[in-house]
Amino acid sequence: MSTSIDFGYRSILVRRGSFSARWSMRSAVVCTVLIGVTLIASACSLALGDYTLSLPEVWAALINSPDVGFARTVVVEWRLPRVLAAAIFGAGLGAAGAMFQSLTRNPLASPDIIGFSTGAYTGALVVIILMGGTYLERAGGALIGGILTAGLVYLLGWRQGVQGFRLIIIGIAVSAMLGSFNTWLMQSAKLEVALSAAVWGAGSLNGIGWEQALWGGLLITALLVGGSALGPGLRQLELGDDAAAATGTRAEPVRLAIMVIGVALTAVVTAAAGPIAFVALAAPQIARRLTRSPGVTVAPAACMGAMLLVVADLCAQHLLPTMLPVGVVTVVIGGGYLVWLIVREARRRI
Repeated sequence: MSTSIDFGYRSILVRRGSFSARWSMRSAVVCTVLIGVTLIASACSLALGDYTLSLPEVWAALINSPDVGFARTVVVEWRLPRVLAAAIFGAGLGAAGAMFQSLTRNPLASPDIIGFSTGAYTGALVVIILMGGTYLERAGGALIGGILTAGLVYLLGWRQGVQGFRLIIIGIAVSAMLGSFNTWLMQSAKLEVALSAAVWGAGSLNGIGWEQALWGGLLITALLVGGSALGPGLRQLELGDDAAAATGTRAEPVRLAIMVIGVALTAVVTAAAGPIAFVALAAPQIARRLTRSPGVTVAPAACMGAMLLVVADLCAQHLLPTMLPVGVVTVVIGGGYLVWLIVREARRRI
C-alpha cells in the first residue's frame, strides 16, 4: 500500500499482484467517520427501548457473557436484527442510488424517483395480497416487478441510446401509473391484508427478524460485489458513450447490467421493509459533497446510506413522541433535501 497525489488529491494505492485499487484519502476518511457514526447510532438503538440497557450491558450481551440473562434476548434476538437490517438496507439503497445517478449523470435519478422502487413495491404487493408470501417470495415478486418496470422505462426512453433526463421523466410517469394500480390493489384486498400491507408500504423495520436480516445481507453483499466488478465500466460511462466505446467499453451491456443490479438492490430492501423513500436519492449527493469527489462514487454512498437509515430508525423509535415507520422519517429528511436540490439546480441554470 502506498500514497500518491493525483490532480491535487492525495490517494491510497493498494496493489496485490495483478489487482490494484486507488482510493481518495478524503473518501477513506469520510467512509471511516460514517462507519463510526453508524456504530454509535447502532449501539444507542441496542441500548434504548422499554427495557433500557447500559452500553456495558449491551456489549456483554453481544459477546454472550454468562451473567447477562434476559438482556441477551433483548439485544440479540429482538434488537440486533433490526439494527443490522437498517445498516445493510441503507447501504444497498445508497449504492443503488449512486449507480443510477452516475449512470444518468443526474442528481435526481434514484430508484424511488424514476419508478423502480414503485415497480418493486407493486411486485411485492401482488405476492402479499394474492399469495400472502414469505420473505423470499416477496423478494422474488419485488425483483420481477422492479425489473419489468426498469425494462419498460428503458424501452420507452430508448432513442438511439438512453439519456438521463428522458429516463427520469418517463420513470416519473410510469411510477405515477403504478401508484394508481397499487391503490386499486389495496382497495380490492381484504381489510386485514390491506392494513398490514399499508403499514409495510410506509417503509417499516418493525417486523424485521433474523431471516430478513441474514437473507437481505447475503443478497445485498453479493449484489455489491457484482456492482464493484462493473465499477470501471461505470466510470467510463460517466465520460459519455462515445468516450466509453473508444476505451473498449460496451456501453449498452454495461448499462443494462448496472440497471439490473441497482433494481435488484432496491427489490431486496423493498421485499423486507417496504419502499423506504429518499435514502437512495440523498445519500450519494451528500457523500459526494463530503468527499469533494468529481462524480458520484458507490462506496461513500453506501456508507452514507447505512448511516442515514440507522439514524433515521433511531429517531423513528426513540426521539419522537410516538413510534413511526422509518419511511416517514426518511420522507421528511429526503423531501427537504429534494426541495433544496431542485431550488439549487434552478438557480444554477438562471
